[in-house]
Amino acid sequence: MIAADSQKKLLVVDDEPTNLRVLNQTLREYYSLTFAKSGAEALELVNKVKPDLILLDVMMPGMTGYEVCQTLKSNSATRHIPVIFVTALGDAIDEAKGFEVGAVDYISKPITPVVVKARVATHLSLVNAEELRRTRLQVIQRLGRASEYKDNETGMHVVRMSHYSRLLALACGFSENAADDIFNAAPMHDIGKIGIPDNIMLKPARLTEEEFEEMKKHPQIGAEILGESDSDLIELAKVVSLTHHEKWDGSGYPKGLAGEEIPIHGRIVALADVFDALTSKRPYKEAWSIDKTMEYLQQQKGKHFDPQLVDLFQQNLDKMLEIKERWQED
Repeated sequence: MIAADSQKKLLVVDDEPTNLRVLNQTLREYYSLTFAKSGAEALELVNKVKPDLILLDVMMPGMTGYEVCQTLKSNSATRHIPVIFVTALGDAIDEAKGFEVGAVDYISKPITPVVVKARVATHLSLVNAEELRRTRLQVIQRLGRASEYKDNETGMHVVRMSHYSRLLALACGFSENAADDIFNAAPMHDIGKIGIPDNIMLKPARLTEEEFEEMKKHPQIGAEILGESDSDLIELAKVVSLTHHEKWDGSGYPKGLAGEEIPIHGRIVALADVFDALTSKRPYKEAWSIDKTMEYLQQQKGKHFDPQLVDLFQQNLDKMLEIKERWQED
C-alpha cells in the first residue's frame, strides 16, 4: 500500500451515501479520499484539499455536476483538475454534455469497481505526464534566462525570436504542437554562452580571430549542457543549440553542415535570430531598418539561409512585425 503522504488525492462528490460507500470501498486502498454530498460543498473543499482528480455525480439537488464542472473549469486555480462524471445518466446526449463542460471521462452507474480503478489510474497517469512536461519546460525556460546574463542580448530578444520561430514553423506546415515545441526550445539556442569567458562575451569591441574561435565553441557547449535526455523538448533544444550557426552553403559552424543536412529547427531559429538581432539596437550598433534587413536576408538566400524559409518569412512579414511591435524593449 502507498504511504499516506504520497497518495494521490481524490474528491468524491455524490448526494447518495450508498454511492459514496461503494466508491470508498473501491478506492480507499489506493488513494486519499475526501467526500462531498453536494456541489456547493465540493467547491468549498476543492481549494482546501487540492485534489488530483474529482469523481463527480451529475444529478444532485441544488447544483448539478455539470454546473460544478463549469465552475471549476472557469477558475484558473482549478481548471487543470481532471473531472470524471459518475452518473446513472447513460444517453449519448448526456455524455456529450459532460465532455462539453470539461470532463475527461464518463462512468455509468451502477459502477464496476475494476473499471473505476482503471479509469482513475489512467487519468492520474496523464496528470503525472503533464506535470513532468511542465517541470521540464520550466527548467528549459530558466536555463534560457540564465544565458541572457552572459550576453549583450536582452530578454525581449529571446521572446521575439521564439515567436518568430513559431510563426515560421507554422508557415512551413508544422502542426500547432510542433510549432509550440520550437517556440519553447528556441530560447535555449545560446545556452552554451554560459561557458564562454566574460572577457569575450562582454567585450564592447570587435573580437579578435582567436576570441571568435573561442566564441564559436558555444553551440557545442550548449549541446553538452543539455546532454542526453528522454525528453523530446530537451532533445529539440539541444538540436537548436548545436545547429543554429550552421549555414545553408556549408560555411557555418560547428560542423559545417550544408542544405538539408541542417535540421529544419536549426534553420528556422537561425533566421529568426538574425532578423531580430539586425532589427534591434545594441550597445555596439544601431537597429537596421526593416527594408535593409529584408534586403540582406534576400541576399543571403542559398548562402546563410534556407531559400524557402526566407521566402516564407517575407510572405509573413506583417505578422512578424506585429510580434516585433508587441514585444518591444522595456
